[in-house]
Amino acid sequence: MHEFVTLQYPPLQRVTGLPYTLLSCGKVRDIFHLGSGRLLVVSTDRVSTFDVVHPNPIPGKGEALNRLTEFWCKDFLLFRLPSLSTHLVTANFDEFPSGLQSFRSVLSGRSMIVRKLKMLSVECVVRGYLFGSGWKEYQQSGMVCGIPLPAGLRQAEVLPEPIFTPTTKATDGHDLPLSFQQVEDLVGRALAAELRNMSIAIYVAAARYALERGIIIADTKFEWGFDEDNLVLADEVLTPDSSRFWPKDKYCIGGSPPSLDKQPVRDYGEQIKWNKQPPAPELPSEIVSDTTRRYLEICRILLS
Repeated sequence: MHEFVTLQYPPLQRVTGLPYTLLSCGKVRDIFHLGSGRLLVVSTDRVSTFDVVHPNPIPGKGEALNRLTEFWCKDFLLFRLPSLSTHLVTANFDEFPSGLQSFRSVLSGRSMIVRKLKMLSVECVVRGYLFGSGWKEYQQSGMVCGIPLPAGLRQAEVLPEPIFTPTTKATDGHDLPLSFQQVEDLVGRALAAELRNMSIAIYVAAARYALERGIIIADTKFEWGFDEDNLVLADEVLTPDSSRFWPKDKYCIGGSPPSLDKQPVRDYGEQIKWNKQPPAPELPSEIVSDTTRRYLEICRILLS
């Protein structure tokens, strides 16, 4: 298992000066092309809510995201689901190209080298509990993404079995729900079934592991791509930015359980009645420290 060391490096809001081409700069990750079918993915400490990046970072956030993804890809899924292929090549900085070695203080602990894939345009969301947009949809129709659910379920209640509720992968704006039929139309029947089955299998294995450590994984999302003809799990895996982690001892049905993620940032935006349009507000120090604590806490629990 990993030993997660807290706050090894200064906060990182933006990566500059690397001798490689910047391919994309997302809400959290900066991706560089290394050549030979390899990419450098840097998890910064940027934080966004409502798809807008805040001006100040969350120290330790990038390390947490990077280390969790490395753990799930290398130390967990490799052994629990040996047929699964992931995009991770290495997160060991000593194995990075010589051209990056002078950037150790910027990259070590929060970056990884991955295979360049042909990505699929579907977000593979798996829900084990009725919450968020799924809860809102269920209240209106008794279904989530076209999947009928038993009557009388309450907010945050565990579902009879995990369900696959895919969405679009929007470059701008919000992802939109997809029915399974729409996924079949996008990628074909056989691949749609494989995406559903593999995503649910990963969720079930990870949720069982987390629950043994006192953490409920309420839902999560996965991204997939192809390396030639091979389906490969990509991007971040089971992190607080892609999943809802609830402490089991604080879990409650019928309300909103506390979560180990960036919820303090969301709550602050609502508290000050921010209109959720750029620019995002500067975060007070107490909100930053509370959010850092949550990211480091989920790492401590899951990586120990």
